[in-house]
Amino acid sequence: MNMTTRVSRLRGDRVTLAHGGGGRAMRDLIEEVFTDVFRPPGREDQARLTSEALQEAGAQLAFTTDGYVVTPVEFPGGDIGKLAVCGTVNDLAVGGARPLWLSASFIIEEGCEIALLRRIAATMAAEAEAAGVRIVTGDTKVVEKGGCDTLFVTTSGVGAIPPGRDIAAVNIRPGDVAIVNGVLGDHGATILAARGDLALSTPIESDCAALGHLMEDVIAAAPGMRAARDLTRGGLASALNEMAAEAGVTVELSDEALPIRPEVRGMCEILGLDPLYLANEGRAVLFVPEAQAEAALAAMRARPEGEGAAVVGRAVTAGRIPVVTKTAFGGTRIVDMLVGEQLPRIC
Repeated sequence: MNMTTRVSRLRGDRVTLAHGGGGRAMRDLIEEVFTDVFRPPGREDQARLTSEALQEAGAQLAFTTDGYVVTPVEFPGGDIGKLAVCGTVNDLAVGGARPLWLSASFIIEEGCEIALLRRIAATMAAEAEAAGVRIVTGDTKVVEKGGCDTLFVTTSGVGAIPPGRDIAAVNIRPGDVAIVNGVLGDHGATILAARGDLALSTPIESDCAALGHLMEDVIAAAPGMRAARDLTRGGLASALNEMAAEAGVTVELSDEALPIRPEVRGMCEILGLDPLYLANEGRAVLFVPEAQAEAALAAMRARPEGEGAAVVGRAVTAGRIPVVTKTAFGGTRIVDMLVGEQLPRIC
């Protein structure tokens, strides 16, 4: 029986503590808002799963988990549910895994609108289907008013790394080219504007997107891909510092090559922020051998989530500084690891 034919058993339009008490009210909330939408296999306390992808000799299991506490929970270009699905899919995909299954845990504040939960669950189901994964198990808790900020979501993901695939930062070599799949900083700028604290108005939307299909296309086109990272908190700068340290190389960027919208640059100039540290939720940096860079770019640009792909730099023999960028004036500046966080509650 689907939601169009069943009369809702939920009473009221907001979550109460009774919805977390383990009784009928909780069952009704979980079934009508989540399981009717996600349609997990079975109703046991665990998901029982099999996949041919894990049966291949030499295949590896990839497992990741992440929590999402973004405020506001809905913003231009997405919501906390889309972030949770895309973020976990991307954590698997950049390691070369083919994402298979997700879990989803919800911490809901008393008074949260049930209509909001329905919208977020619908977004999660749609994003999971588009990414080729299933949400197969989860949990729901309700806390008293003030116990959290509307809604927190934690997702875990399982994927399969095919035999022989080795994508890791330690594989980066001098001469490898660094490529990003689109403009940088849109998510961080969107969340900052959506909060309304600074009376900023901007048409920018979050870049939130799942990158599993893009990664598979790039790996097929550039099978020598060395490494990849998704650019979340700390942005491109922090990701590159981590990768350079693991690989024992220096990464040289070019300011003029960095794809950043004028609106994002302008916002950063007004607020004293550096766009290289702004969070992204649908962007990754990939290192490929120079001979395969054009093929990787073409594969990215063939997909909507990679239309703005660009070469931003390259790895060179390790120097004293892990990441530097060449400025438009011919000088060089250090791109250090972010200390603290430019913006809190960004994802």
